[in-house]
Amino acid sequence: MPRRSAGILPFRRAADGVEILLVHPGGPFWQKRDSGAWSIAKGEYDEDEQPEDAARREFLEETGWTVSAKLIPLGEIRQSSGKLVTAFALEADFDPATLQSNTFEMEWPPRSGRMSAFPEVDRAAWFSLEEARDKLITGQRLFVERLQRIL
Repeated sequence: MPRRSAGILPFRRAADGVEILLVHPGGPFWQKRDSGAWSIAKGEYDEDEQPEDAARREFLEETGWTVSAKLIPLGEIRQSSGKLVTAFALEADFDPATLQSNTFEMEWPPRSGRMSAFPEVDRAAWFSLEEARDKLITGQRLFVERLQRIL
């Protein structure tokens, strides 16, 4: 059974078009990466949880922002890793400066025996649809196209 993730892609209407909110993964591996490193706020879920419920839970865990509004389904994609990702769009306007992500622990530096905590998401930012295509990991770019078709 493939791993499954669900997430939310917030969008807002700006004077010069639509902008979407992306998150940047935390931790030392992603620290200096930019283009092709950003993602929608998402996370894994088990088969006993519905994708929309998982998307709302993961969005809260990764950003600290609660979502109660109706979500717009963007469907499912299979990333190159084989993971199935289900996404939902949400028209909203979050302030990236208020981001509060949960943390994870890993041994850092490698083979040091020391555990260090890192935020799961280290920042969020609004991007135009064109900028977002460059910033997003390749496997999630289809969600931008689907959102654009819906709008």
